[in-house]
Amino acid sequence: MASNGTAYLLLDVAGTPCALPRDAVSEVLPLPDLHAPPAAGGWLTGFLNLGGAPVPVIDLASLLGLRPAGAPAGLYAHLVLVRDEGVAYCVDRAADLVTVPDSAIRPAGEDGTLNGCVAAELVLGERLIHALAPARLLTAQERARVAALARAAAERLAALPVSA
Repeated sequence: MASNGTAYLLLDVAGTPCALPRDAVSEVLPLPDLHAPPAAGGWLTGFLNLGGAPVPVIDLASLLGLRPAGAPAGLYAHLVLVRDEGVAYCVDRAADLVTVPDSAIRPAGEDGTLNGCVAAELVLGERLIHALAPARLLTAQERARVAALARAAAERLAALPVSA
């Protein structure tokens, strides 16, 4: 069976058009208040309490070097929860969900980006959009450190008394 295209969530990341494969996204939320423990900083902006589990929130623009760490996201910022990654990315805006024809998807070389995080280039009209590979946005060392901080946040949360 021939593919008609791939669905992508289009994002504004500090003015740079990016996209995530729709299959990688579990949820898009408006930016809530986040818990920012003292260990958070840089591109780790804090934790989202999602049903009692702390989810690390990463400022995608800071991670990609598009905005200085700690600079505020846009007025219409969203959190994009990534399926099977245990993290959420803060973006300036989750703009649209589109199906991109296979003919408009060009593979990107891994050499041009850190950890090969840009998997493809999407050609939509006159626009060129970077399609990101969620599994390659963080290095193995970054992933391990974020997971350790998430475990510590979960332990702190579990130690609190349950409110009535």
